[in-house]
Amino acid sequence: MQKEYTGKPVFTGIAIGKVTIYHKKDSVVKREKVDDVEAEVKRYHDASEEAKKQLAELHDKALKEVGEANAAVFEVHQMMLDDLDYQESVENIIRTQNVNAEFAVATTGDNFSEMFANMDDDYMRGRAADVKDISNRVVGILSGAGAGGFTATEPSILLADDLAPSETVQLDKSLVLSFVTRHGSTNSHTAILARTMNIPALIGVDFSEDDMEGHMGIVDGYEGRFIVDPDDDVLAEYKKKKEKEEEQQRLLQELKGKPNVTKDGHVINVFANIGSVKDVADVLANDAGGIGLFRSEFLYLGCDDYPSEEDQFKAYKTVAENMAGKKVVIRTLDIGADKQVDYFHLDHEDNPAMGFRAIRICLKRPEIFKTQLRALYRASYYGNISIMFPMIISVDEVKKIKEIIAEVKKELDEQNLPYKDCELGIMVETPAAVWMSEELAKEVDFFSIGTNDLTQYTLACDRQNPNLEDFADTHHPAVLREIEYTIRNGHKGGAWVGICGELGADTSLTETFLRMGVDELSVSPSRVLAVRNAIRNTDLSK
Repeated sequence: MQKEYTGKPVFTGIAIGKVTIYHKKDSVVKREKVDDVEAEVKRYHDASEEAKKQLAELHDKALKEVGEANAAVFEVHQMMLDDLDYQESVENIIRTQNVNAEFAVATTGDNFSEMFANMDDDYMRGRAADVKDISNRVVGILSGAGAGGFTATEPSILLADDLAPSETVQLDKSLVLSFVTRHGSTNSHTAILARTMNIPALIGVDFSEDDMEGHMGIVDGYEGRFIVDPDDDVLAEYKKKKEKEEEQQRLLQELKGKPNVTKDGHVINVFANIGSVKDVADVLANDAGGIGLFRSEFLYLGCDDYPSEEDQFKAYKTVAENMAGKKVVIRTLDIGADKQVDYFHLDHEDNPAMGFRAIRICLKRPEIFKTQLRALYRASYYGNISIMFPMIISVDEVKKIKEIIAEVKKELDEQNLPYKDCELGIMVETPAAVWMSEELAKEVDFFSIGTNDLTQYTLACDRQNPNLEDFADTHHPAVLREIEYTIRNGHKGGAWVGICGELGADTSLTETFLRMGVDELSVSPSRVLAVRNAIRNTDLSK
């Protein structure tokens, strides 16, 4: 019968395979009276020296497999063994209690581990497992106990109470599909090593390992699910997900570095959508040509108060620098509708999707808008930033925005703060913007069609209402006609035109959009290569 557990993902991915339990063979430490305490202290120091030799060997192994930064944990362990507080504790217990070295080391390890675990700092809490690891190593040497182990003979999901870094690095990675542990932290060295090894992993999973050995398991490193003895339909579903994941990896290898060009030579830009600075890593990993939509509102959603100009500047600057001259399109604040922020103190609205949101807030509260624009223009000096405005419905709005931008530039000039001129664009996500697109194109450098809201407003279907899913047809002829009309008018007015809504990633429409003349598609980073593949398989000459 299917059982499901939840945990905290350490590294994403899907793993499907048999479950193997990692059996620790930690020594059972008994408290024994000794007559010669100094001889026992010497036994402890000899075992500590042997442990350091073992750790040096593990460091060399890890250096080859996971790199210098991650191998450093074993140098840290060696230093922990030399820590005077740790040594003095062991020696004091031996001498004052006349007990064996094994008991003194195990007690010290427990005490120090508990001390670290109760600290406020996440990093220090992560050291609890390290001190436990070094203590178990010394106890094992003192007692002559063998190492614990992973005894799988085929690729398996490793199940453990916890995994120490030294245990992780010694795993035969060809036999490990994933690991699932009851304990551990995302800041532990084990978690870092797991991410480096590209092993999907979950921690903090409250499982019972009774009778799990050899059973079929699934690890979902995206949603934090661990499923044992999955039902047939669940197994089939995850096999499909795994196939898609493997296809993504295959595309990454085959298509990375190749141009987004059709068989007949038509070139199109494929950019990525992001919500935070950390997403840039996915953009680069998936080989996007730039960022077509940086949803800046997530800087506001993640704060308890308005983010300062300096905080915003640092975020935008970091993204621009990391993209190294590639285009970065940053959308100004799009708060409202389904994205509410308490400190904005917005009034309750019966229909917020058509209410006080996005550019309407910015134009009514120019002090918020100017803070963001100052940060954007200051960051523009460090890369290739374009600025895009959401929910535009009129030429007058664009002209008002330009007036505010002129004020911002004047302030920056007076303060001798450097900036570059930025391309200005608008989101075309309302029918009003579509039907005014010829006039709007004369005012801006580019359009980006937001198909999510455009579909909602065109079909009068609330995108948040699950009862309307059968009616909200994203392929509706009216929506597609609006997209084509917008592209045509954009080009007529000298603006380039992209699509940044979910529809841009729909590869069943890629050829349709190319035939309409779209210049750019901006999609989730994970969809970049799939879209590139669709482009390269299209022949517009036919």
